[in-house]
Amino acid sequence: MDNLNISIYVLGMLVLLALVFDFMNGFHDSANSIATVVSTGVLKPQHAVAMAAFFNFIAIFVVNMKVAQTIGKGTIDPHVVDHYVIFGALVGAISWNVITWYYGIPSSSSHALIGGLVGAAVAKAGTGSLISGGLIKTVAFIVVAPLLGFVLGSIIMLMVAWIFVKSTPRKVDNLFRKLQLVSAAAYSLGHGGNDAQKTMGIIWMLLIAAGYTSATAEYPPAWVIISCYAAIAFGTLFGGWRIVKTMGQKITKLKPVGGFCAETGGAVTLLLSSAFGIPVSTTHTITGAIVGVGAARKTSAVRWGVAGNIVWAWIFTIPASAFMAAVAWWIGTKIM
Repeated sequence: MDNLNISIYVLGMLVLLALVFDFMNGFHDSANSIATVVSTGVLKPQHAVAMAAFFNFIAIFVVNMKVAQTIGKGTIDPHVVDHYVIFGALVGAISWNVITWYYGIPSSSSHALIGGLVGAAVAKAGTGSLISGGLIKTVAFIVVAPLLGFVLGSIIMLMVAWIFVKSTPRKVDNLFRKLQLVSAAAYSLGHGGNDAQKTMGIIWMLLIAAGYTSATAEYPPAWVIISCYAAIAFGTLFGGWRIVKTMGQKITKLKPVGGFCAETGGAVTLLLSSAFGIPVSTTHTITGAIVGVGAARKTSAVRWGVAGNIVWAWIFTIPASAFMAAVAWWIGTKIM
């Protein structure tokens, strides 16, 4: 593949734009990490985001780089990647994130990015530029991730109910207020480990196309890894508060025991997905786990109308961000 003929200034601008998306990812998705622990009253919001941000960054030492490899080399044909494609993908993803944040809709930053890549690549080179294997795996997990979160959340809730059947509500509440700190930390670890790598993959893709790193390299450069984990952690620290109420209380009312079960189910799903290099949605995962916890108590405990509205946002995320990215790609070809 020929190296891109772009200036260091354009390259720097695109890397900065990617890190802005990463920050927005953390900002938008911080509710996923903190909504349950805040809504149950275990932590104050400012303490919750600080803890979540810390474990977002600590994931750098725990989670492998397989998700970055999937995004960087397994979604679109590397030969079509140029600065216009990356620009379109990032602008499309950021635009959708801003819209859904403004309206308090817990959509997926991950799938906004995938949609952005698809839209920009198709606008440039048609559907032949897509790598079906990586995209099918990602799209399949739009269903699999929340379903797995639902199953794990409900199973853990039922197990806890059976184990503590003879305990008093007060004793259970006190115990799980402590345990929820552990589950929230584990979920934040999974969130950082999966989501930061999506931006790594984008920057890695751009650096490979521009000839600044080898296509045979096993990992992106160290500065890319560190800056992406730092950006998502800072985004989480500032928090997307508009979504917290939707995630924490509108779907179902949560107590500390329910928050623990939802976060644990979500954390297991995220860490397993990262181990296999699957870029999943943290939003989908925790939503499925919360619904599973509510349904384990009784089906009427879940506000299915709210859950249904969230699912519609999931369905529209990839096509909407793809359309925005295609428009941004065209604009980019005119101004860059």
